Amino acid sequence: MKSSDLFSRAKTLMPGGVSSPVRAIKPYPFYVERAAGSHLMTVDGVDLIDCCLGYGPLILGHAHPVVREAIERQIEKGWLYGTPSPLEIDLAEIITGDHPGIDMIRFVSSGSEATMAAIRLARGYTGKQDIIKVEGGFHGAHDAVLVKAGSGATTLGVPDSAGVVADLVAHTRQVPYNDPEALETMLARNDDVAAFILEPIMGNVGPVLPEDGYLADVREITAAHDVLLILDEVITGYRVGIGGAEVLYGVKPDIATFGKIIGGGLPIGAFGGRREIMELVAPSGPVYQAGTFSGNPASLAAGSATLRYLHDHLEIYRRLDDATRAIEEVAVDARQGSFVRAGSLFKHFFRGEPPRNYREVRECDTEAFLRFWKAMLDAGIFLPPAQFETNFLSAAHSKQDIEQIADAYGSCLFA
Repeated sequence: MKSSDLFSRAKTLMPGGVSSPVRAIKPYPFYVERAAGSHLMTVDGVDLIDCCLGYGPLILGHAHPVVREAIERQIEKGWLYGTPSPLEIDLAEIITGDHPGIDMIRFVSSGSEATMAAIRLARGYTGKQDIIKVEGGFHGAHDAVLVKAGSGATTLGVPDSAGVVADLVAHTRQVPYNDPEALETMLARNDDVAAFILEPIMGNVGPVLPEDGYLADVREITAAHDVLLILDEVITGYRVGIGGAEVLYGVKPDIATFGKIIGGGLPIGAFGGRREIMELVAPSGPVYQAGTFSGNPASLAAGSATLRYLHDHLEIYRRLDDATRAIEEVAVDARQGSFVRAGSLFKHFFRGEPPRNYREVRECDTEAFLRFWKAMLDAGIFLPPAQFETNFLSAAHSKQDIEQIADAYGSCLFA
């Protein structure tokens, strides 16, 4: 059955015909039959080089044999226990060992669940009510962070979704990214802020990179005002290197959140931090958090296999950095917009200069991006279908794949 036929059926069964809004490609999304390495094979018989990679988790590519074998071994032993398993200790030891700011960690089932729990924990630890986030920063689909972007330090929270209670998001303030002065001003005016949560690299509108010294300033400002710093590393965790953005930029958070890569492509999330903070989480403390699928054995097995493979093959990060650099060289020559990359994350913005924050991202020519995206798809390259999503590469992308991606960038941007 063709993708168009499947979508017609799906629209009668699921809202918008999809399980997540970004997948609602017009006039209809393509449906994937199988995936291997760096490629997707659709039900329509089309072979695509994948630069979406499940929106980031698949740093080793699709169906990597080491990860697949780890999942298969675990499936033979069972895939849900409802009890502790040795696997959670193993993965916890890897993650805490890689992150100087993390003494203890709690596994959950998604990145959204991790950020929700981290915010609750920050409020429980500090006894304060408000949080601050970055305009355009994405921290999942729970109520406290579904807030419209506004006018920086003067903005109160306004719901960004129907069904979100205005009184709840009124406790969520916003500041622009790469603007430490706005954060300082906000905190000077409000002594009821529990935490500042931010993506160290803005991933869901980017990548938008931190300017030199920005994250260090954020760390200094939050500490001076007795406000917890939550680094949302759901995207950057193990994507920009072992230890994520914490190690790359040398900024130690009070709490950090993870997802995507730490599950090896299976559902997972985690939040961790200083021991004195984490010991407030139930059952050792009064901040409640629980979940039936938390610490799922299959996800833990896939995650441990992925992280151990990365530790044993650190050259992957250098190769991925070289690959996005090769694509950049072609894209820059086109002189249409600006190219931004950070290791294996990359994006072409249809804006003259690389954006520094969400408001500048919003200045991009989205119609030009849509034409470019369609041309790339026709050329056999699947990019995330929005100007406001990051592209990814994996260890499975071959030299030939990179050359084909770069050639497509050249032809589609010059067209």
